[in-house]
Amino acid sequence: MALVVKKFGGTSVGDIDRIRNVASRVKTAVDNGDDVVVVVSAMSGTTNRLVEYCRSAAPLHDAREYDTVVAAGEQITVGLLSICLQELGVPARSFLGWQVPIHTNEVHGAARIEEIETGNLRACIDGGRVAVVAGFQGLAEDGRIATLGRGGSDTSAVALAAALGAERCDIYTDVDGVYTTDPRIVPRARKLDRITYEEMLEMASLGAKVLQTRSVALAMKYGVRTQVLSSFENKPGTLVVSEDEIVEQEVVSGIAYSRGEAKVTVVALKDRPGMVAHLFGPLADANVNVDMIVQSASEDGRSTDVTFTVPEDDLKRAVKVLEDARGDLGYRDLVYTGNVVKLSVVGVGMRSHAGVARRMFDALAEKGINIQVISTSEIKVSVLIDDEYTELALRALHTVYGLDAVNEPVAE
Repeated sequence: MALVVKKFGGTSVGDIDRIRNVASRVKTAVDNGDDVVVVVSAMSGTTNRLVEYCRSAAPLHDAREYDTVVAAGEQITVGLLSICLQELGVPARSFLGWQVPIHTNEVHGAARIEEIETGNLRACIDGGRVAVVAGFQGLAEDGRIATLGRGGSDTSAVALAAALGAERCDIYTDVDGVYTTDPRIVPRARKLDRITYEEMLEMASLGAKVLQTRSVALAMKYGVRTQVLSSFENKPGTLVVSEDEIVEQEVVSGIAYSRGEAKVTVVALKDRPGMVAHLFGPLADANVNVDMIVQSASEDGRSTDVTFTVPEDDLKRAVKVLEDARGDLGYRDLVYTGNVVKLSVVGVGMRSHAGVARRMFDALAEKGINIQVISTSEIKVSVLIDDEYTELALRALHTVYGLDAVNEPVAE
């Protein structure tokens, strides 16, 4: 008998029929002898509707009241799923975040989990019942409901699995696993049987939408074996595990991409100690997230150009911040553009193999694709290219690194 946490996202519980399907899956696990804790999101579209209500009520609303409103979606789902389980003869009860309780900090709208008390859940499980827990929410230090931010139900599930010492955390979604790249763009993309925490964390942070970044980081920290499965098909999924559970590593495990990027270049910034800190400090204060950064010195040695990327939605704000700070920074010009995409090859096998970056650069050059910015880490190489070349670049790199599935049709 194993203790398993099963999380079902918004599309998985999108209507009563789908909630009944979830209940049937949970019943199968219970009939197989597993103890089950279920974590659910709000029904698809519900959270967006609740967020819009808050925005319509007041553009600058109280974050604590916002959390009270948007947490309501999960309350409906846990109740409905518990009813459906009971209808199938499976004893079950629902838990809201404050009833567990899941303790968070007071950053309403983007709270972080600080502690989970497991006594109530243990009593439920030991009593032979399925615990159905509302994802995305907890109890803040101020005694108010707090939400974890978008994708927070994944984080709730992994955190509960860690706190309960569960054998595994199953994340059910509308895809049947983690692929080498986006199969909608690359028909020969392969589903991975296993992927390491580090690779999944990189891919999630680089644009892969399968798992939320915080949940992967939490799984890696506490060693929670996490499985990505389809809610609608009975197929094996992808296990996210520690590196020592994978016998032989691929050099490159996947290729991720992130659209909606913008590039900013600060031209002729004075080249002296502290200037880069002065450049990025105001951006941080304005909550502008800076990603890829490249610095190049000028020929005269007295100035430097700094290029970096920001989310395209933050471009106007970033430009205004830098223009307002021009007097202090003393740069000569500010050049910026949107419509670029970050493309990344990821694999823990890079640690022991040379030439990975060169193959990437050669493949892009052969297709006539210009690289604007390069960024690397121990297990990834990222480049910035024009958005119009995304599909061409993904397909080329997928083939170059030997990731294509065999006996599958090649897209024309």
